[in-house]
Amino acid sequence: MVIGGGLIGLSCALAARRRGLSVRLLEAERCARHASSASAGGVRSLNRHPAEIPLARAALPLWGRMREQVGHDCGFRVSGQLRVAEDETALAALERRRSRVRALGHEHETLLSARELRARVPALAGHCLGALAVEDDGFADPLASVHAYRRQARRSGVVLEEGVRVIGLGHEGAGLRLEHLGPNGHGTTRAGACVNAAGAWGGALARLAGETVPIRTAALQMIVTAPLPAFLAPVIGSEGRKLSLKQSAAGALVVGGGHEGRVVTGGHGSARGEVVAARVAENLANAVALFPRLVRARVVRTWTGLEGMLEDGLPVLGPSATLPGLVHAFGFSAHGFALVPLIGPLVADLVEGRAPTLSLEAFRPTRFQCPDARRREAAA
Repeated sequence: MVIGGGLIGLSCALAARRRGLSVRLLEAERCARHASSASAGGVRSLNRHPAEIPLARAALPLWGRMREQVGHDCGFRVSGQLRVAEDETALAALERRRSRVRALGHEHETLLSARELRARVPALAGHCLGALAVEDDGFADPLASVHAYRRQARRSGVVLEEGVRVIGLGHEGAGLRLEHLGPNGHGTTRAGACVNAAGAWGGALARLAGETVPIRTAALQMIVTAPLPAFLAPVIGSEGRKLSLKQSAAGALVVGGGHEGRVVTGGHGSARGEVVAARVAENLANAVALFPRLVRARVVRTWTGLEGMLEDGLPVLGPSATLPGLVHAFGFSAHGFALVPLIGPLVADLVEGRAPTLSLEAFRPTRFQCPDARRREAAA
């Protein structure tokens, strides 16, 4: 059983099915209704938490093989990603970041001088002093990715049910028992193993298993403009501003960066996001500060997606400490999209009782249980 029909859940379901397991996926609303379809689509290893760098670097080449994996290239493009410094303080922070990453044995992040940056992105504001860059990062199309994964999961034999919300989870003999509500009323399902890929609802599902995870729900806002003449090839971020900015092949500018809208809760655990106009304006102001030509750009759409944000910014990824057979894969804190093709196989390893190919120690569900240990980790 996989609970949650976002890209992480679909990846887990597809990987488990390819291992020969019988797989059923339950989604409380519609597949990819929230974070997955609202993603900016960044495929990024730049500026990752050190614990996530091995995962991000391992996931990157998998995006280039999407057509053979899910029957579509998912709009993936290698564009490079840049994190821009606008002043000396930001530039020094990027230099320190590069030194720390290299000390860990990673060479993928490089520093661009002001001159190199200007040659790479001529439209950038003249005050910018340099950037941290990863040349083989890029972006993909979230909606194309959702459709491709959902189609491939169904073709592979995953039983996919939408509008079914899990309300109970516990032991049943040697396996698990799930209680759920759906169009046909109350139901019960037994399974040998279960994956919690419920995104912003992952913490609530963990509580059903007796585990407490410090997660909050954020309504992350996105903006898209009318098409503009091509002026931007790489994905742009900022050291010091909330900003993610890219230009699509059609010329539209996609603007994000973590500005939050309003979360509106409903009955039966449902929730939705609302756009906050003042924060849209702040996001656009950040974009104009780096690209003055955007002052006349026309916004055609804004939207939100609900995401689960962990207090340390890292996902919960590993076996439950309280309910054998349950594996958690949620709380990717607005940077899970790039990891999608990797997470499925890693979780399938955990479901089958195999050691994963990459260390998941930093993402263990139990890491929040000892406040003193958390303080030591933060200080380190």
